[in-house]
Amino acid sequence: MQSFPTGGVAAVFGASGGLGRAFVAHLEASGAFDHVFAFSRAGTPPVDVTDEPAVAAAVQMAAEAGPLRLVVNASGFLHDGRFGPEKSWRAIEPAHMARAFAVNAIGPALILKHALPALPRKGKAVAATLSAKVGSIGDNHLGGWHSYRASKAAQNQIVRTMAIELGRKRPEAAAVALHPGTTDTALSAPFGKAGLTVRTPEEAVARLAAVIDRLTPDDNGAFLSHDGSRLPW
Repeated sequence: MQSFPTGGVAAVFGASGGLGRAFVAHLEASGAFDHVFAFSRAGTPPVDVTDEPAVAAAVQMAAEAGPLRLVVNASGFLHDGRFGPEKSWRAIEPAHMARAFAVNAIGPALILKHALPALPRKGKAVAATLSAKVGSIGDNHLGGWHSYRASKAAQNQIVRTMAIELGRKRPEAAAVALHPGTTDTALSAPFGKAGLTVRTPEEAVARLAAVIDRLTPDDNGAFLSHDGSRLPW
C-alpha cells in the first residue's frame, strides 16, 4: 500500500450520478484531502465531460487549489429515454453509438489529457476512471450491448495507452480503469438480474476507494475490479 501525501486535492467528474455523489461524500469524510472538487453537468460551473474547454478549466481549478493527487471519472452512458443496450446487431444505430463513445471514451480521454499533466511529479497520484467488466474483450461470452461494450473497451484502451506515457513522465503515479460491479444506480437499475450481487453506491465506492488506497506505480495501466483483482482486457 502506498498512501497519498497529506495536503492534496481530489476531483470527481460525473459527481451528480449515484457513484459520483458517493465518491465525493466518501472522499470528504475520509479527511485524506484538503479539498474535494465535484464536477458535473448540474454543477456550478457546469462541466460536461465531452466539452474540452470545460474539462480543462475544471482541472485547472482543482490543480490551483493544491497538489492534484486523485482524479476520479464517474461519468458514463448506458441508456436514456431513446437509447438502450442492443440485444442484436439489428438494433445498432449510429447516433446511439456516437453518444456512447462521446461519454464513455472521448470524455475520459479529455479528462486524462488534462489531468495527467497536472498530477504532481513526486508522491502518489491516481487518475481512476470507472469502466465496466462488459467492456472486457476477453471476458465477452454473451454478445449484445454493442455500443456500451465497444465504448467501454475503447475507454480501457485509452487508459492503458495514456498510462504508458504517464509512467515515463510521472513514475510515481497510476492511471487505472475500475469496475464497480453492479450498483443500485439509475444507470444499472433497469438491468439487474436475480442472483446478482447489487451494492449501494456507498458500498461500491468504499470497495473502490480501498482499491485506490492500495494502488502503487506497478498498477499503472491496470483494469481492476472492485475487489482489487485484475480483469482481462
